[in-house]
Amino acid sequence: MDTTDSFGKLDYDKIIEDIRKYTMAAVNESRYEHSVRTAQMCEKLCKKNGIDPKKGYLCGIAHDMCKKMDDSLLISFASKDNKPISPIEKEKPSLLHGRAAAVKIRQDFGVDDKDIIEAIANHTFGGENLCTLAKILYVADKIEPGRDHVTKEYTDRLMKLSLDEMVYTVLKENLDYLAKKGKRVHPLTFSFMKELEKNIK
Repeated sequence: MDTTDSFGKLDYDKIIEDIRKYTMAAVNESRYEHSVRTAQMCEKLCKKNGIDPKKGYLCGIAHDMCKKMDDSLLISFASKDNKPISPIEKEKPSLLHGRAAAVKIRQDFGVDDKDIIEAIANHTFGGENLCTLAKILYVADKIEPGRDHVTKEYTDRLMKLSLDEMVYTVLKENLDYLAKKGKRVHPLTFSFMKELEKNIK
């Protein structure tokens, strides 16, 4: 698929539209609407943090494109990133949807921007030494306005924080939620938390 302009650069408008159409067909309506809201929030946070907003929108619209894939296909796609599949991911292959999407946008949509790939691949668990765009997508996914806990006051409060403070706040809330539900947490998420704690001290 040709996704470059006449200068050989990525044609973000075309890629975004192609991925938007794919996502709309591949997931249910509520998941698609979540993806659009995440893309819009990601775009907003990119503008706030000096990142190309089109990269943010692309990340948001693509991040859940593999959410409804069957388990065997998820494992097949995710395995192509040459990283091990953790016990948590083996137990619940749907957690591989970010890694699968990162492979798919590179393989099928011609996206080779390393920050976009990193952001989409890591939006589920977070990770160590993540780029700014990856941190932005992680937050945008959790604070898009369709989420039950997200109010204007909540968003306004977060927007006053630095990016690392914002990610830390959202991640801590997520860990508290998982603890209440008795769910296991991926080791990468704990590493992500520790790194953020150091960054904001």
